[in-house]
Amino acid sequence: MALDLFRYEAKGACGLIGHETTPTGTTEELVPLKAEDGGESRGVLYSRGREQTAVIIMHPRVEMSRHYLIPALIEAGYAVFGQDGRWLNNDAATIHEVLLADVAAGVRFLKEVKDYRQVVCVGNSGGGSLYTFYQAQAATQPPGRLTDTAAGDPYDLNKITMPLLDGAIILAAHGGQGKYLMASIDPSVTDETDPTSKDPALDMYNPANGFQEPPAWSSYEDDFIAQYTQGQRVRISRIDAIARRHIEEQRFYQGLMNEPGFAEQSFGAREEVTQRAVSGRYLTINRTEANLAFCDPSIDPSTRDYGSLWSRRPDLFNYTEAGFCKIMTPRGWLSTWSGLSSRAVTMENIPRVRIPTLLLYFTGDNCIFPSLANELLQASGASDKELVFMEGDHFGYPNPEKPTKGGRIPAGEIVTSWLRDRFPPK
Repeated sequence: MALDLFRYEAKGACGLIGHETTPTGTTEELVPLKAEDGGESRGVLYSRGREQTAVIIMHPRVEMSRHYLIPALIEAGYAVFGQDGRWLNNDAATIHEVLLADVAAGVRFLKEVKDYRQVVCVGNSGGGSLYTFYQAQAATQPPGRLTDTAAGDPYDLNKITMPLLDGAIILAAHGGQGKYLMASIDPSVTDETDPTSKDPALDMYNPANGFQEPPAWSSYEDDFIAQYTQGQRVRISRIDAIARRHIEEQRFYQGLMNEPGFAEQSFGAREEVTQRAVSGRYLTINRTEANLAFCDPSIDPSTRDYGSLWSRRPDLFNYTEAGFCKIMTPRGWLSTWSGLSSRAVTMENIPRVRIPTLLLYFTGDNCIFPSLANELLQASGASDKELVFMEGDHFGYPNPEKPTKGGRIPAGEIVTSWLRDRFPPK
């Protein structure tokens, strides 16, 4: 029996997040960028000329140069820079602290090269935690910025020129990739090397724990929810320990290379130590499609339908090779997907984002729920802040049963109206 486990069919060359055409008279300029640490990124600058404000859009790994809001922003009189970072389409090694240098390069390009008066970010999904992390660090005067990565490797943000953003649009953004995974990782995994290992007492897809066969909704008891949530923290902690153990092993051999007399050892002895000093490891993260809210509508109620972002059968999709965060380097895991170690945490950084802020969330989102949006509004450090809910799924597509309500066009209208009130286009 063939199983169709994916929620979305192909959406054309632009993908789920893209647009098809740009307004007449738009110039598209491909811009290569080099950050101050030497890292390379690129973007597409859309403009019609004489704009005073540029909108910048970036995500830690997803291609944003054809974001669906771009046509509406251009029509409203704004230049748009869709930027792709150095880890485009593959976040296995993504270090968020390093990625901030790419963001800085984009903002500097718009302000210093193109001479736009204001730069406003659109932080969509993972872009929300990226831009709030950036603004929080940019607003911190040197030498108070971070000087290392989540893995403890030296990386001094005090040496990076980080121009401040002037406004922030937080669009369907989660609490950070690590916080998202904290709620979606399967705590019933008992052996990280065995994708089918299972503790039935912590399995959300076990009928004994409240699961019902799809498409029927499940119902989980409070005691199980508490045990499940704690189990998720335990598993994240376990993977953190594995990642740190790999890094410490590598550092041990790097230390041997620096010891007196190392250069006088035989080639074979030096070669073995050096190989271990540079040896890279990968973590395989099994079963990351296990958020209780995927199947229980009483958990953070919204207008979402059954299932996860990727599938209407999360009970099966959870066991596939697809999904978030399946192959990671130890350093990438700690900086990006660990809910205990990553610093790209929207809730922790948004209090230091004091620029005008719009939070726009979709009520039918299958992976980001209303409680987070309300919490972010309360935590925001901006005096000018606004939260808007509207119909639509995570990618801005309207509910098929309500095709005239919500969706990308109204989202564009809300965003451009908010911008006009604060950053007049002319």
